[in-house]
Amino acid sequence: MTDNQTNQFSALDDFLDDYLDLPVRGRDGEVRVYRIEDPPAEDGIRIERITTLAARLAAGQTRENLPVLDDDEERDLYRMCLGDAYDEMLADGVGWAQFKHVAMTAMFWVISDKETAQEFWQTGQQPGKAANREARRAQARRGTSGSGGANTTPQLASTNGTRAASRPRDRRGRRPGASRA
Repeated sequence: MTDNQTNQFSALDDFLDDYLDLPVRGRDGEVRVYRIEDPPAEDGIRIERITTLAARLAAGQTRENLPVLDDDEERDLYRMCLGDAYDEMLADGVGWAQFKHVAMTAMFWVISDKETAQEFWQTGQQPGKAANREARRAQARRGTSGSGGANTTPQLASTNGTRAASRPRDRRGRRPGASRA
């Protein structure tokens, strides 16, 4: 084997993200940065398993068709995702909403990548999921379409109350020549 063949791959740490630094404003108003370390492989496998099962349930599969999670696996999902930051955040008295957002961001990082985690961090939306109703309404109020282009499809005229062979009516809604009884 030549030197060219052995050097085709870079060391994994040259391009993998080993941690996330997530800033959280505490109840005291102070911003603390929590470092979420890359979990051990065994925890990463468990996180993948749990999220895959949850996705299957969300897609309509029944529990009878899926393996059952052990209580510790289900309860410790956030602990596995957050690692040492789990206890730090609890000790700092971080509120539930912030705690959950950090944990979910870490989960998306573990099961996908840093870009997916960042998308969740910034939007609070599951990556790839359609925007919520209020976001769509706000976009409609701004007068933009989701595709960014103008809508060139003309609106169809209303056909409510018309018939193909109906005769025209006067201002009072009567047909000319109809009896006025």
